[in-house]
Amino acid sequence: MANWVLRGLRTGIKTSPYPKRGDEAVGVSPGRPSAPLSRTNDAVAALVERCPTNAIIPHDGGVAIDHGRCVHCFRCQGDTAESGVPWESGYEWAAVPDAIARARAKLDRAFGRSLHLRFVDAGACGACVSEARQLNNPYYNLHRLGFFITPTPRNADILLIAGPISDAMGLPLRKAYEALPTPKRVVAIGTCAISGGVFGPSFACAGGAADLLPVDVVVPGCPPPPLAILHGLLTVVERKPPSPLISLPGQAGPT
Repeated sequence: MANWVLRGLRTGIKTSPYPKRGDEAVGVSPGRPSAPLSRTNDAVAALVERCPTNAIIPHDGGVAIDHGRCVHCFRCQGDTAESGVPWESGYEWAAVPDAIARARAKLDRAFGRSLHLRFVDAGACGACVSEARQLNNPYYNLHRLGFFITPTPRNADILLIAGPISDAMGLPLRKAYEALPTPKRVVAIGTCAISGGVFGPSFACAGGAADLLPVDVVVPGCPPPPLAILHGLLTVVERKPPSPLISLPGQAGPT
């Protein structure tokens, strides 16, 4: 036992420094595409055609990136700087999807610092589930920020949703939401939970959680890294500002 204590003292604290300061450790984020300043009409058309989820949108002589549809397939990178889009690092990706959600966010200070989360896998492939699970490990340690996982929605303040809301999960998800006491918030994590991704809308699933429930914060990514999910939770309680869901040409990227 004494040897383990000494080893721990020598090792020191290895928990992520986020949100007090940026985390620059290798592998904390895969990055994501950002909108280039300008492209020729042919290059714009080629980029739009290359994207399998319509996340690339023509905009003012260039393209905009809808992160709520991006699945990180890397097809937009291209062989050269002129044929593709730049790739930005960072992880502060959480966004507030609309004016109604922004109005609701003004009430978020009522939550304080002790919040309980109920996670629902609504048909995810497993990637977002794996990333969300990392929040409980010693490196990310969401408990230090006042967030705790609960097995029951009746004790939860925030509902975390992953997946494109498969037909079999629509009713259970709505029941989980209705079981949350008020005030309550919904965070959709991952492209599938935001827009349906490559699976929806279809005969088998919805086009995202907003098709069934009011969504307050979305966390883009396929899958979003743990720090992006933490940014989403901090956005809910107004400890971090949201990022834009759509990157426009010339727009500064997130941290």
